Amino acid sequence: MSAEATNPATPGPAVPTAAVRRKARPRIDLRRLGRAALLGNAARGRLPDAIGHVVEAHRAHYPDADLEPLRRAYVLAESSHRGQMRKSGEPYITHPLAVTLILAELGAETTTLTASLLHDTVEDTEVTLDQVREQFGEEVRYLVDGVTKLEKVDYGAAAEPETFRKMLVATGSDVRVMSIKLADRLHNMRTLGVMRPEKQERIAKVTRDVLIPLAERLGVQALKTELEDLVFAILHPEEYAHTRELIAENAARADDPLAEISDEVRGVLREADIPAEVLIRPRHFVSVHRVSRKRGELRGADFGRLLVLVGEDADCYAVLGELHTCLTPVVSEFKDFIAVPKFNLYQSLHTAVARADGQVVEVLVRTHQMHKVAEAGVVALGNPYAPAADAPAAETAEDPADGERADPTRPGWLSRLLDWQEAAPDTDTFWSTLREDLAQDREITVFRPDGGTLGLPEGATCVDAAYAQYGEDAHACIGARVNGRLATLSTVLRDGDTVQLLMGQDPASEPSREWLEHAHTPAARIAIQRWLTTHPDAAEERPQAPAAAPTRPVPEPLAPAPRTASAVVVDRPDATVRLAGCCTPVPPDEVTGFAVRGGVVTVHRVECAAVAHMKGTGRPESAVSWGDSTACRVTLVAESFGRPHLLADLTEAMAQEGAEIVSATVEPPSQQRVRHTYTVELPDAAHLPALMRAMRNVAGVYDVGRAQHQ
Repeated sequence: MSAEATNPATPGPAVPTAAVRRKARPRIDLRRLGRAALLGNAARGRLPDAIGHVVEAHRAHYPDADLEPLRRAYVLAESSHRGQMRKSGEPYITHPLAVTLILAELGAETTTLTASLLHDTVEDTEVTLDQVREQFGEEVRYLVDGVTKLEKVDYGAAAEPETFRKMLVATGSDVRVMSIKLADRLHNMRTLGVMRPEKQERIAKVTRDVLIPLAERLGVQALKTELEDLVFAILHPEEYAHTRELIAENAARADDPLAEISDEVRGVLREADIPAEVLIRPRHFVSVHRVSRKRGELRGADFGRLLVLVGEDADCYAVLGELHTCLTPVVSEFKDFIAVPKFNLYQSLHTAVARADGQVVEVLVRTHQMHKVAEAGVVALGNPYAPAADAPAAETAEDPADGERADPTRPGWLSRLLDWQEAAPDTDTFWSTLREDLAQDREITVFRPDGGTLGLPEGATCVDAAYAQYGEDAHACIGARVNGRLATLSTVLRDGDTVQLLMGQDPASEPSREWLEHAHTPAARIAIQRWLTTHPDAAEERPQAPAAAPTRPVPEPLAPAPRTASAVVVDRPDATVRLAGCCTPVPPDEVTGFAVRGGVVTVHRVECAAVAHMKGTGRPESAVSWGDSTACRVTLVAESFGRPHLLADLTEAMAQEGAEIVSATVEPPSQQRVRHTYTVELPDAAHLPALMRAMRNVAGVYDVGRAQHQ
């Protein structure tokens, strides 16, 4: 059977009884929804009327829900599983009931709970999918089928990758399939006690490596934290026991710094007339263990955090202002996940305040709706695929004005996973890239020039951005601008960067094998690997440098006054005028002059670096202005990516604009980038903008600017 056996004697990671003296946290405590809640005082041979617990939990979230589908699903599940027992000797029906109760507490809507009650019937009983459709409709049938498909592969070392690949596909069609699967795994993790130690360890490792990160990405923190504690107890029993002792010792202490600071915070907010609920939120076992490894000896404030719940977003910032004004804030601990939510829908303000004794208390500030989503993630959204009009009043109030509701499976990480899992050539590649992606615990957002955004894992590069935006068309990407500046494809992006991807027009454009070293997302790696696999020879033969060899510079005339100097009027009638080669000023640039040896006045653009230097040495300026002549000589710098025939195409474009090339230099390529420097003469300075546009329009050229030599 799909569900694991129960061992009621297995020590669970429950908080010691003494800790109950503190005010209860508003965290969904899934631990209490176990055997006692299901069986009550019923004798071993009798089936419990546990559907009542499910109904009670469900009505807390959906007071007006139609409960008839739940009752009928329970009747079908109970009768179908009748006679089946779990390895612990309990009736098998306790498993689907426990899974459904977990989801009901998280706030799952009626359809999800109905499918959860039936999730093992098609696999383990005579019930068929057609029967499910006839009695409960196509939507429930689809969910039951999705969960059933996940259970058809045994949990073996070779089978796990394919199991979770199927899970991913099923989730892409309906995120509620994943919710049921995660609740199913949670109940089975609670009941691993009768399994062999090696099997417990194997299941715990898969839970740690795959299911816990998936729960994190779905935002189901209440479920994730208990899974973490259960895995911790199995894989690290000694450290778990030590952490349990630390929590028990702290609970037995007479003083409670968290209670004291919570009273102080309540007083501050009461005086500020901010309605708020202030609660103590004890850390779970893994969190306490992490803090102890980070800080060493733990003090009372390290065993929990304060949670402040308010009604509106604006109240969150009002609370923050009062805390930072009336208490001693630890500014380095402040994080705003309301303005910039996490990829898993999480929103909250994080801060910390210091007590007089040096203890630091962490504080979370969020609205009640934010808290609901923080605890239950996508489960708290109800049915994300139903029209907003069908949603409960509590949810429709949160919907946008246009009545549309966001589908949590489309944006962000899950949408990307669905794309690359289809492209993964084999299960091993899928498995390795899945684990790499799940290992990323933070997502960044980068902006496109058109105002759109790309969600990428932290550490992503321009290569990753290219494949995220263009898919396999990114093979033609030749470079990027990051925040307006040229960047190589290997450039690591930061949260908030603006990225413009430069796409080549040459049909011969191909990805380089070197790109694999800079690709961190599965989409980029798989696309590049697939191209290299199908073009092994082309990938090796791809030219890594431009076909045009460095051009020997043409000497510039040594005449003391270029002919463009006749266009400059100087306040010294006998002076010889020379236009500076460092900035090559042309009309209508704002210019200034400096007298040098031999009665020569050099003319510079006012923003030239040499101007500041000469002013700093005390050299006097000469008043200069442009005369009637419009001819000019100017030095332009073009930066490009190497490609065949680039130099010929560039000089031809310049000639068509009437530019006479006086000198040209092409530097040796660096990282497939080439720098060209041209000094040209134009019959009219007004033609300069058109010349620069024509040069930028040459394929492979990404920037053209005036020379600015130091």
